[in-house]
Amino acid sequence: MRIALGIEYDGTDFLGWQRLTHGDTVQGTLEKALSFVANYPVDVTCAGRTDAGVHGRCQVVHFDTEVQRDMRGWVLGTCSNLPTSVAVLWAQPVPDGFHARFSARSRRYRYRILNRPVRAALDARYVTWERHPLDAARMHDAAQVLIGEHDFTAFRAISCQARHARREVLAVSVRREEEQVIVEIEANAFLHHMVRNIVGSLLMVGRGEQSVAWIAALLAGRNREVAGPTAPASGLTFLGPRYEAHWGLIPEVSQ
Repeated sequence: MRIALGIEYDGTDFLGWQRLTHGDTVQGTLEKALSFVANYPVDVTCAGRTDAGVHGRCQVVHFDTEVQRDMRGWVLGTCSNLPTSVAVLWAQPVPDGFHARFSARSRRYRYRILNRPVRAALDARYVTWERHPLDAARMHDAAQVLIGEHDFTAFRAISCQARHARREVLAVSVRREEEQVIVEIEANAFLHHMVRNIVGSLLMVGRGEQSVAWIAALLAGRNREVAGPTAPASGLTFLGPRYEAHWGLIPEVSQ
């Protein structure tokens, strides 16, 4: 049986999603808990890996098992063996052809910026603080040039191992909600640090340090060295992937 899970996590204290031998990761922690429930080693495949400090609202994973457990047992049993920073939201059987990564049509991220003179206390783990006033409308206008299929080399980490930098952005928006500026972006896939590098450049536009047209120039120039700095990981949350409706997953991750 192939089973899909929805996972929520606070990434602050993890070295990212991907399993490592030298520190705690979300994947390693989840697999350890699942293996306890299954009583044998379980390996999971995720929809999209996240970096150290990045959070997950509804990460989707799949794994194969011959163990008979009801879906409630997988959820509650796994949660009881996880730290409070990770939770299994749901579990359901899926066809053998379903693949958490390759079946995903798109992936969605949200970046939250606390825009006020005083730093955060309660939300410090989940936002980036920007003391200078930001013009969210300028940031939104500048970001619209990113929609479509482009070469995103200007927003790609030097360490990125992807074979090429072409990605298709389906939607991007920037809006203000009281003291916060929210950046949301959906694409077929993302490069390493792509969202954080885009946000780092949009912040320069929002502060008035660069023009609205600058983002288009960066995109065309394909030069990472002249783009903005990488925004901190704390403000970034992987909202989750989207799949075609025929897979029968919950509405949050279905199109």
